[in-house]
Amino acid sequence: MKSYWHSVILEKDYCNGCTHCLDRCPTQAIRVVDGKARIIESRCIDCGECLRVCPFHAKGALVSTLEILKKFKYTVALPAISFYGQFDERYDMNTVYNAMLLLGFDEVYDSAYAAEVLGGYEVELIKNNKTQNKPLISTYCPVITRLIQIRYPALIDNIIRLESPMEIAARCIRTRLMKQGYANEDIGIIFITSCPAKVTSIKNPIGVEKSYIDEAISVEEIYYKVMKVIDKVDVKKQIQKSSGRGIGWARVGGQSYSMGIDDYIAVDGIEEVIKVLETLELGKLKELDFFEGYACVNGCVGGPLNVENTFIAKNRIRKLSKAYKLDGPMPTDSNLIPKSIEWNLPLEPMPVYKLDNDFKKALEKMAKIEEIAQSLPGINCGACGAPSCRVLAEDIVNHMAKYEDCIIIKKKKEEAT
Repeated sequence: MKSYWHSVILEKDYCNGCTHCLDRCPTQAIRVVDGKARIIESRCIDCGECLRVCPFHAKGALVSTLEILKKFKYTVALPAISFYGQFDERYDMNTVYNAMLLLGFDEVYDSAYAAEVLGGYEVELIKNNKTQNKPLISTYCPVITRLIQIRYPALIDNIIRLESPMEIAARCIRTRLMKQGYANEDIGIIFITSCPAKVTSIKNPIGVEKSYIDEAISVEEIYYKVMKVIDKVDVKKQIQKSSGRGIGWARVGGQSYSMGIDDYIAVDGIEEVIKVLETLELGKLKELDFFEGYACVNGCVGGPLNVENTFIAKNRIRKLSKAYKLDGPMPTDSNLIPKSIEWNLPLEPMPVYKLDNDFKKALEKMAKIEEIAQSLPGINCGACGAPSCRVLAEDIVNHMAKYEDCIIIKKKKEEAT
């Protein structure tokens, strides 16, 4: 398996070995070894759950800073759609976008508009989906796409193979600027991200060979810098261009609602998404047309790199969607045709849970895991450094842990001797 760049990182100096992250990781990618957390990179999906729950801030996200603007001759800010929900009603979004120009960007692009364009193509795909691969699954949240690769590969064919709004916007921007005479390497398209998974998707794009985006800066950093200059803004450009359709994508259900889909499920929170994916894997819910899942509660407004409370931001998005209207025809872009925004690479399973390439050996290991698991206490205390007794049994079979790592087993052996 090729190396995979991760945005989520561990600062070991801050880690005190508590087990908060063990319980929250949806892919069992964390162990505590010698009093320090360790991330199994092949299992990490960069969902950011560990960032939320770590009381010592030992987990972080690799993002760039505004210093990165010096690397390029022409820079474009591409704010996440959830950026709309970070500012209270006193600040018009067009003013916010103009304030970003004062931070050193040459241009700001409203990515919510790209979501509207994408929505039009998705509606047609959903209407014309006559296959057994129902429901089609949104790729807007890269965490869910990678989760399916790792844990639910049987659902890969259900994934809608279209690029995300941020990639579509970046493609249009880069194409336009190169036509205007800018060299590709002189253009810096900077995504203002609400979550680490989006950063990872830039470095490890899904379905395409290379991202059209160069770097990512957190919403948090840009927000506070915008607030310092926003009262000095002289609005000269009309940058905000999305209707309520695109703005609504920032909250759970907004994508489906904006497209006018009736038979869909929108689920937020990684644990709830997992429950639905397990149901889909069993072949149920085939009557649905569309499924949109989000790792974060309330959708992208709940991203760990945002600043505003997720419920307050969700309410703002709802009101803004209504204020900017949801009716009217879907927008189109002459630079985009369906084929140009489809993935050109297959989506492959990432079987990190496979016990062995040899089926016979895998069965033997599975039987051994069950045997060991039955002998363990079953209280899932996490003191061994694994998230559960079942996972510890698997680690023992894979020579990643010892039977005596269980403190109860260790104590019994000591008492027996």
